[in-house]
Amino acid sequence: MKKKYLECGRIVAVHGVRGEVRVQPWCDSPDFLLNFPTLYLQGGTLPLRVERARVHKSMVLLKPVGCDSMDAAVTLRGKILYIDREDAPAEDEGFFVQDLLGISVVDADTGRVWGTLTDVLSTGANDVYEITDGTQKRLVPAIPQVVLETDPDAGVMRIRPLKGLFEDED
Repeated sequence: MKKKYLECGRIVAVHGVRGEVRVQPWCDSPDFLLNFPTLYLQGGTLPLRVERARVHKSMVLLKPVGCDSMDAAVTLRGKILYIDREDAPAEDEGFFVQDLLGISVVDADTGRVWGTLTDVLSTGANDVYEITDGTQKRLVPAIPQVVLETDPDAGVMRIRPLKGLFEDED
């Protein structure tokens, strides 16, 4: 089951004296966070209305409604921000990174379960999936030649590892 509220960043610092905070975005582009008039705290249970937001370098400067002083902004430092999935524009693939975490990774040809997808690393050229089987971590490039099917609703990703990708292959 897909999460209703998705982590989108962390408030890392206060910006100025008028209640703005600096947000480290956890999305492809900081501009993505500018689309939301309401973000959420505490796992999605506490709405945080946005008065204004703008991108500054790789961060988002955000002014919450009612947060009008540095003292008020300090109380938000370190908090995780969430978006409501229903408010987000649809992704091309139809899922978010958080939808992938925890799904089973299976060999498309043999049915062998390689493990569980535990992390998605952004490398610039393409993402790399970290797959953990309890004793070992493997890295798999997220390219069409390797990742054949991704079905977060079914909780499975089918891959065809390139020759030599896993050291225990024949």
